[in-house]
Amino acid sequence: MTTLAASKIRLYREERALTRAAFGAWFDTPGSTVQGWETDGKRANTKVMNQIAAMGIADHADWHVAVRDVESAMASWTPDSWTNAEARQMPKYPDQAALDAATRQLSNYPPLVFAGEARDLTGALAKVSRGEAFLLQGGDCAESFAEFHPNNIRDTFRVILQMAVVLTFASKLPTVKLGRMAGQFAKPRSADTEVIDGVELPSYRGDNVNDIAFTPESRIPDPARMVQGYSQSAATLNLLRAFAGGGYANLHQVHKWTLDFMGKSPWSAKFADVADRIGEALDFMEACGINPDTVPQLKRTDFYTSHEALLLPYEQALTRQDSLTGDWYDTSAHFLWIGDRTRFEGSAHVEFLRGIGNPIGMKCGPSLEPDALLRLLDALNPGRIPGRMTLITRYGHDKIEAGLPKLVRAVKREGHPVVWSCDPMHGNVVKAANGYKTRPFDRILAEVRGFFAVHRAEGTFAGGIHAEMTGQNVTECTGGAIAITEQGLADRYHTHCDPRLNAGQSLELAFLLAEMLNDEMAERRKAAA
Repeated sequence: MTTLAASKIRLYREERALTRAAFGAWFDTPGSTVQGWETDGKRANTKVMNQIAAMGIADHADWHVAVRDVESAMASWTPDSWTNAEARQMPKYPDQAALDAATRQLSNYPPLVFAGEARDLTGALAKVSRGEAFLLQGGDCAESFAEFHPNNIRDTFRVILQMAVVLTFASKLPTVKLGRMAGQFAKPRSADTEVIDGVELPSYRGDNVNDIAFTPESRIPDPARMVQGYSQSAATLNLLRAFAGGGYANLHQVHKWTLDFMGKSPWSAKFADVADRIGEALDFMEACGINPDTVPQLKRTDFYTSHEALLLPYEQALTRQDSLTGDWYDTSAHFLWIGDRTRFEGSAHVEFLRGIGNPIGMKCGPSLEPDALLRLLDALNPGRIPGRMTLITRYGHDKIEAGLPKLVRAVKREGHPVVWSCDPMHGNVVKAANGYKTRPFDRILAEVRGFFAVHRAEGTFAGGIHAEMTGQNVTECTGGAIAITEQGLADRYHTHCDPRLNAGQSLELAFLLAEMLNDEMAERRKAAA
């Protein structure tokens, strides 16, 4: 066993290529003493503890927090060690040979993302965990092969850009942009089968697994669909990278990000006002010689991708060893998360994700108790690396203020560096009178308000939002400024799985979030004064 302080010191040294002797020399301490801190869990004397704390490397309390040795924890991990654990929510493929052929084919394909990009995201999320940035994660509930179109990708991307601009403008914090895109094809289900008109068939589990058409043939899990999912993810990523780095994300284009059909929304007018103010600031900066040619950050943005790591044969096939560090990364996305149904102790999904170097997330709902959460955090982030772990809460508008505080207190007490993000979608699904599943916008907003209230009360940072949304003009969630009614759900209800916020509702949520975040930052400035 070692200590959290030792883990932080080791990480600090490695990031700066310092030997133990060189690090120890700063404190008139030999390298052998630093080795004792890092490998044997020994504590520094009070003077050195004070110096290390003053440098922001490790707090005093970190010397008293025991942490499992990361190297020994990883010794038992391999990309396929998950196969020895309990795997829930996984399809039963009838043809093992076809599954082997598909995963073999995928394992020879190029990575979709690169280890260095994943490490960059970990660094950005570390800032969120310290309250120095905000996480915006959004995109489709379930991507589909049928609706794959560049316009759909572009429209979702630009709504996320709009939301990020609103959040950054209000809070003066950078916004980390993370899309539920380029891989969100597999979905957990509440039951293995579904019944329609007396006919029972296997549940639809996402286009990576089977087809949404309700026929016996369509619902058979087909491993060849994983290869199609890879191809669509590659094409989506190619377009997203072009948008993010090719000038579309240029802040001088901010007025052009508004979708035509959003003209009736009062929030479009408010966004236009924000865009005008940004434009005035950019004009002033350009007069001072600061423009996209001199500051490239003005014409490009960092945009990352994420999905639930549910279909483990696919994830394993795209897991590669980084040639620079020797660590393993899942190259299917920059960020992977574990769902509420698969995050139990002994889970195959926990076993898989604990071994990859990507930043990861975990959904936390009403059934999760503090002790279980702490054990899962110890398994998934034994080195307590800032930015690696995001906790995505999903309670429901009427449960969050009662259920979340105990988790926040436990994590804070044990010193785990996490990003707290709110998923206000999954706990607020209702069935309308006409049979459509929907999510009332007022309940979504109420859960977000509860999330911020809990963190304000506990002295922690409400660091992110995780929303199922689209750039399309759908009618799937009721309410909002445009006031979609239950009767209006049938107009443009296109989701393959759960109801999504449309572009107008997404922008409205961003403005309301910005108000809460601005209030939060004002309180922090007041407390620091």
